[in-house]
Amino acid sequence: MKVKVLNFFRDFWKQRSIQMFVLIGIAFIVVFNYIPMIGILMAFKNYNIVTGIKGLFTSEWVGFKYFIDFYKGYNFGDLIRNTLVISILKLVFTFPLPILLALIVNEIKVPAIKKLVQTSSYLPYFISWVIVTGFVQIFMNRNGIVNTLMISASRIDQPISFLTESKYFLPIAIISSCWKDTGWWAILFLASITGIDPELYEAARIDGAGRLQCIRFITMPGIRSTVTVVLILALGNLLGGGLSGSNFEQCYLLGNAGNAAVSDIIQTYVMDVGLTKGHYSYAAAVGLCQSVVSVTLVMISNAVSRKVTGEGLF
Repeated sequence: MKVKVLNFFRDFWKQRSIQMFVLIGIAFIVVFNYIPMIGILMAFKNYNIVTGIKGLFTSEWVGFKYFIDFYKGYNFGDLIRNTLVISILKLVFTFPLPILLALIVNEIKVPAIKKLVQTSSYLPYFISWVIVTGFVQIFMNRNGIVNTLMISASRIDQPISFLTESKYFLPIAIISSCWKDTGWWAILFLASITGIDPELYEAARIDGAGRLQCIRFITMPGIRSTVTVVLILALGNLLGGGLSGSNFEQCYLLGNAGNAAVSDIIQTYVMDVGLTKGHYSYAAAVGLCQSVVSVTLVMISNAVSRKVTGEGLF
């Protein structure tokens, strides 16, 4: 045992420059992910922000009161429905698109064009949702580019209120999300494709296989493990937004009184009752419900993946 410990510290010291980066990453996770989990206690107590951190331990214990209040709330069904609808639609559209883009880019043989397509496709990822929302408003408001072009083409007589009508909110949210995130996730699948042995393609071409057959029988099986992992992560974050990270920014920035019927989701509700109205314990309970569901989805999707494909996260 002592020999193993000594060997561990000896190897650690030899790799100290690399291990420092690992320790910094671990410290970041502990400080910003694990320590804040103490705040979960807030969901089970009648917390008052005036009491500070001490109040997390000294406040009155109310158990599942706030969870029950959320379940019995008049808008519980609407919040769940809106959250699921936008999340599922974004998953359906944003998950296949990066795979398709990666396959297309991989088939481009001219290096200059390939780099141009890659760069132009993933640059939108680095634009914040605040700026993206500004673009959307410039294009889609009543005096925006889309209405101007449609009126000029005699497609409509009066400007359409794209940003204040509920029926247009979901298409706008999904299209903007696809534009922003598809290129970034395509990089991951492209990296997985480059790891496939080129000799497999050469052997397939010698046997007479075309491009589509190479994609079907070599590329897709070769990136199956990556697709599986990304799908599990996307399902785990389904209520949060899937591959696009978070529904909150879109719903908060594009949401208004006109489209509230479809733009009010769990995350914006937590923001409203927590920070705006000061019901911190209630907001914590609602947020914890979403987190529990997300963890459950990760476990279920991982178990199904292992059973069907034999691959998973753990």
